[in-house]
Amino acid sequence: MKIMPNRMDYGYLKYQKEFEEKALSVLRSGWYVLGKEVQTFEERFASYTGAGYCVGLASGLDALWIAVRLLGIGPGDEVLVQGNTYIASVMGITINGATPVFVEPDAYYQIDADKIEEKITDRTKAVMVVHLYGHVADMDKITRICQKHHLKLIEDCAQSHGALYKGQMTGTFGDVGCFSFYPSKNLGAFGDAGAIVTGSPDLAGDARVFRNYGSEKRYYNKVVGANSRLDELQAGLLNVRLTHMQEITDERRQLAERYSRGLHQKNLILPAQRPDTDSVWHQYVVRTKRRSELTAWLDSKGIGTLIHYPIPPHLSQAYRDLGYVKGDLPITENYADTVLSLPFYTGMTEAELEVTIDCINSFI
Repeated sequence: MKIMPNRMDYGYLKYQKEFEEKALSVLRSGWYVLGKEVQTFEERFASYTGAGYCVGLASGLDALWIAVRLLGIGPGDEVLVQGNTYIASVMGITINGATPVFVEPDAYYQIDADKIEEKITDRTKAVMVVHLYGHVADMDKITRICQKHHLKLIEDCAQSHGALYKGQMTGTFGDVGCFSFYPSKNLGAFGDAGAIVTGSPDLAGDARVFRNYGSEKRYYNKVVGANSRLDELQAGLLNVRLTHMQEITDERRQLAERYSRGLHQKNLILPAQRPDTDSVWHQYVVRTKRRSELTAWLDSKGIGTLIHYPIPPHLSQAYRDLGYVKGDLPITENYADTVLSLPFYTGMTEAELEVTIDCINSFI
């Protein structure tokens, strides 16, 4: 049996008839940009998250950098962000000329709230929280810190669609929540897509103008904006998947519970949920000092794995100019050297799960 680390076709096949009917409906409508499907999705996703407003954009990266831009953050400003994130989080800061200041993660892979204040300077303008792997950061502490120091709070929710902290959904704690709907996400489109959610009507209005070349009315441009519009086809397909989000989330929680219950490999550190949170398990990430040996063993058995992420942003070639060297963020770097994402996807079969668990447990 060949088991891939991720299968996006399973999620399509599960709701194939609905997806295909929606795609044909959009194609036959003759309206492909900023139409009723986008409007419907924005309304439904705002309601789903509990946010006041949603603005559909072309990608998750666009959601990040546009959010930072519209919050007035730019050259000379600093934004605190965890070290063990995907590089897009950092790009959302640096595209605007601001400087990322990295904070070490906690045991749940999230920004360590107890290490934030020591990084705050008179140039700090915001904290960017990344709810990594579908888990949730310590939002009580983080919101208190931001309020105390008058900082903007940005949530990168690219992997946390539907995740809860004390019953409140990620993306709604701060000034803005940024979402990606890349195909591999729990709420995935069939190409690039993204959105921001916010409780501010002014920020939502500014985002609607900015995403459309800075234009509120065609050919009347208020600002120098961008072309970052969620298209009708992706919005329509997202409308289909959004109706199944509870089912998708429940399935992923069951898969994670089965992994946690079945894995008995002494070389692994299993993931845990923070108290008072409900993870949506975007990935099932373990840690092991014997990662290369384990991945080779699993590969020999036809089981694929992924590493999220092998090179932390502060050590990437892209950010060499920031001046970080190996050893500056030891926890972040330890995670980069030891994390391993096991096969995990909507539609994963019991047989695929059992074979993966058995092979890991038999690794010596």
